[in-house]
Amino acid sequence: MAHIDYYLATISPSVYLAGTRMEAVAAKHGASVNYKPLDIMGLFGRTGGLPPGQRHENRQAYRLQELRRQSAKVGLPLNLKPMFFPANPAPSSYALIAAQRAGGGDLGALVHALTRACWAQERNIAEDDVIREALEGAGFDGNLVNSGMLSGAEDYARNLEDAVAAGAFGAPFYIVDGTEHFWGQDRIEDLDTYLASLS
Repeated sequence: MAHIDYYLATISPSVYLAGTRMEAVAAKHGASVNYKPLDIMGLFGRTGGLPPGQRHENRQAYRLQELRRQSAKVGLPLNLKPMFFPANPAPSSYALIAAQRAGGGDLGALVHALTRACWAQERNIAEDDVIREALEGAGFDGNLVNSGMLSGAEDYARNLEDAVAAGAFGAPFYIVDGTEHFWGQDRIEDLDTYLASLS
């Protein structure tokens, strides 16, 4: 059975636009998924990238056009300049880590709820109430918002180190069995094709 390490950022518009398509592909092929939320700005700095606001104006303009096009393509509404971006991604990431440990809910739905709150609902995903609502909507205990903060912080930092060591440089970034890399929500079809080739 294939295994996917899923490096993600809860403030990433591309993670939002991925929806739950990767999860559907993983289920189709019986692949397991390990969610590894990380500090995307830290990842950019470690791997030669720049945060969006520091990129050349040409790149910033293209990014906005591409987000608009991809939003229309996948049928998900997206505010190109959300009110709470960039929010502090750590609290929502810690909650996701706690939810993965606890089990019993839908992690893909949780990621999508958090990113949707930022990119489509004008909500601050650093706020406990927003995170709690996302947890409960995905079938988790809302009290996980305050659970395992220290271990969550440790895993969050470790995920960044793991991402760099594994060859990731953006989000969403999917790595199959430690070797095959797929960067971006627009590579989920390629991920599907690759997983099909393994069976």
